[in-house]
Amino acid sequence: MLTEHRARANGHSLFATYDLGAVYDEMFDEAGEPRPHYRLLYQRLQELSARDLQQRQSYADLTFLNQGITFTVYGDDQGTERIFPYDLLPRIVTHDEWAVIEAGLKQRIQALNMFLHDIYHQARILADKVVPRELVYTCPHFRREMRNVAVPQQVYISITGTDLVRLPSGEFVVLEDNLRVPSGVSYMLTNRAVMKRAFPGLFANYGVRPIDHYGHALLTTLRALAPAHRPDPTIVVLTPGVYNSAYFEHTFLARLMGVELVEGRDLLVHDNIVYMRTTAGLRRVDVIYRRVDDDFIDPLAFRADSILGAAGLFNAFRAGNVSLANAVGTGVADDKAIYAYVPKIIKYYLGEDPILSNVETYLCEDPGERAYVLEHLDELVVKAVGESGGYGMLIGPHSTAEERERFRRLIEAHPRNYIAQPTLQFSRAPCFVDGRVEPRHVDLRPYILNSGDQITIVPGGLTRVALRKGSLVVNSSQGGGSKDTWVLFE
Repeated sequence: MLTEHRARANGHSLFATYDLGAVYDEMFDEAGEPRPHYRLLYQRLQELSARDLQQRQSYADLTFLNQGITFTVYGDDQGTERIFPYDLLPRIVTHDEWAVIEAGLKQRIQALNMFLHDIYHQARILADKVVPRELVYTCPHFRREMRNVAVPQQVYISITGTDLVRLPSGEFVVLEDNLRVPSGVSYMLTNRAVMKRAFPGLFANYGVRPIDHYGHALLTTLRALAPAHRPDPTIVVLTPGVYNSAYFEHTFLARLMGVELVEGRDLLVHDNIVYMRTTAGLRRVDVIYRRVDDDFIDPLAFRADSILGAAGLFNAFRAGNVSLANAVGTGVADDKAIYAYVPKIIKYYLGEDPILSNVETYLCEDPGERAYVLEHLDELVVKAVGESGGYGMLIGPHSTAEERERFRRLIEAHPRNYIAQPTLQFSRAPCFVDGRVEPRHVDLRPYILNSGDQITIVPGGLTRVALRKGSLVVNSSQGGGSKDTWVLFE
């Protein structure tokens, strides 16, 4: 018989230390039996030894190293460039689960895009007091320069990465939206390529839906944003340069789409037309997939000290002569305080209840909610509204008294800059760690493409893993890694 707290090991050393705990386990049910869609993987692992898995893991690590698949940890004295941690065992999502996720994400992106168009034009949702006017206008990512600016197809959000977690009930909920320069899709694609080589037979027999068409879908989305009078548009990827943490991804995506990778110094603007310097002379640019934040894209419009963008780029965009993906000013919709209003935003514009729920969120700007947060700092997760990558965050149950006191002072000094949420016990999935298969917390970041006429979501996404035992932080900059995500046909 199986115990309540231990997954079925059958004497196999790989699972000897696999404790289920109280959270939802992706592979095992509450009785410790493999879930139906994980049975084939479980059986295959029963046939393998730790040495077999380690050989496959070493192959994967070597592949990542040879391809230069790295990320940067800022502020680390021990060196910043690291191979992206990869876990060998896939995370499997059923066809029915994915159908709910896909429908919920399409609904969410449609509503957020309508919200952005509204606040930069009629601002009906603010006049109707569904979302507080002050909350929008005090958001550091709200751009007054975008008022009444027409964007192609009225698409503000072309590329999105939305973070989902699974609760103990098995329900997927939205943890946050990433609308400015969402990263990680290159790891989703390279994880799949490595997995096909590490477990070719298993992958071929599992009925996994493909994701290889992402590059074509991204290129199609960007082409749809081109100015109307440019039927054969020139598309480029704008990168901050080689020292950016996601530079590998910038080069990967440019190569995948067959377009040029450029830095700000490669661009110039004349008469509100953007040109790219090439060995054959100047070439007009029509669509820019930018991986540079708003503040740095144009020193004439935003930060005057920026050398990452091109002078005059924003005026060219405002004149309709070049398209930017994503549009300037989209960051207001992924502000973590605005996040709390997304269910109301969906209801306001679409007349529908959210398919995917939010996590309960406390706004520290509200005096009553702030008082509750300050009294329960040891229980809550506190986040800075404009930060990402796991920075600017307090995880109450894992914090020290000194850390809580520091956040108390920060919240009291700038309450608009902070929100708090319950400490979620989100799901865990099996990972190969130190010669054993052990559970680790995971989230899921699917990637959504919006061309205006169509919203496309490749079946899967980046499953991020908190590789440190007991950790809830999945960000690579904070010790996290990733694994391949398999969405099944049936």
